[in-house]
Amino acid sequence: MKEHMVYKKLGSIDLPYLKALICIYEEVFEMESFTLPTDSYLQSLLQREGLVFFVAMLEENVIGGLTGHILPFVYFESAEVYVYDLAVQVAYQRKGVGRKLMASLSEYCKEHGYKEIFVQADLVDQHAMDFYRATGGQAERVVHFTFAL
Repeated sequence: MKEHMVYKKLGSIDLPYLKALICIYEEVFEMESFTLPTDSYLQSLLQREGLVFFVAMLEENVIGGLTGHILPFVYFESAEVYVYDLAVQVAYQRKGVGRKLMASLSEYCKEHGYKEIFVQADLVDQHAMDFYRATGGQAERVVHFTFAL
């Protein structure tokens, strides 16, 4: 039987899928000493207006996904979406899963009238740089500043 891949935006009833996605982030991003947030906190994220999660599912198992933050513009009545995380389980990488996740997000953004999607990638992460270029992203020369609190 051929495996069936589904791409979907998570809704308020999809807590188990969000938890599975976060575990993929933990694995792929090699996060050490990570503790999953509480169910109540994760549930609040699923219900938050300015946050979207898309997942790739194979036979009801999450194998990848992305987190997008919707940022309203102040210059005109629209928004842009910042992809904060995108990860695919190692066994499914370089098989079009990430590309289809980005396409799903793009379609969602078009349906909602959002103007653009943006993402940052570390210059040393050549796989990410190649992936975002291959999916139509245009690189910009910017410097990212972080302020520790």
